[in-house]
Amino acid sequence: MLNLKKIIRIVFRFFLYLFAIIGFLFVLIFIGMKLHLTDVKGSIDSRNSFFNEVKSLNNKEKVIETSAWMNSTEWETLKSGLIKDKDLINKVSNETGISSRLIVSNIISEQLRFFTSNRESFKKYFEPLKILGTYTQFSYGISGIKMETAEQIEDNLKNTESSFYLGKSFENILDYSNNDNIDNQRLARFTDDHDHYYSYLYTALFIKEIENQWEIEGYSISNRPEVLATLFNLGFSKSIPKENPDVGGSIITINSNDYTFGGLAYDFYYSSELSDIFPIR
Repeated sequence: MLNLKKIIRIVFRFFLYLFAIIGFLFVLIFIGMKLHLTDVKGSIDSRNSFFNEVKSLNNKEKVIETSAWMNSTEWETLKSGLIKDKDLINKVSNETGISSRLIVSNIISEQLRFFTSNRESFKKYFEPLKILGTYTQFSYGISGIKMETAEQIEDNLKNTESSFYLGKSFENILDYSNNDNIDNQRLARFTDDHDHYYSYLYTALFIKEIENQWEIEGYSISNRPEVLATLFNLGFSKSIPKENPDVGGSIITINSNDYTFGGLAYDFYYSSELSDIFPIR
């Protein structure tokens, strides 16, 4: 009996300490997110001056034919997943006025980052099934949007004083069916593995809000996929309109070659990949 009581005490203490440690870790993560310690630090692309020099060229002059990421198994998997979602992507494009290729450019950078940083899951699950990967911690959905960013996108649609405000026609595009558990409803929009509609929609609206902000300040970046992708990666707080914006963001390593988030989006946008489905315009 004494041994049994001793064992029970040991087990009880083990779980008590375990839950205490887990709780402590969650508190640290929460504090880190509030202080933006988990935000992407990013890097300036080594080709930054090149992007600013070629910004005035027309689309035909910018076409990129080959790059190491185009020959990767990650790209082949991602391409198959995007083709499956083509009708959904085009639907969002029609609803927002953002070109399907521009939407896809941001998704591609995020998905290639996801695949290369989760190699085991990619090999076991995503590659065999030829599907897109869904973030489920800190960032969510196939475009890796933080819930804080999703909420900002929603707020910008309502705030008529904001430079991100898109006008009355967009005010209700992200409205919820009811006001109960908005946080849970928002999370559910991104965590459905079988329906990526909201991931594409929030991505498109982020792009449109950023475009609007820069347009108001006198700088059009509607033809700068590399800049829009960089800002998508870094967030609203890094969006400061200026003459020659930096291109960069997270570093993504594919086949031993390093790319920045924005640079990779540019490479895809002006490549011939999937141009028959998502044309450059």
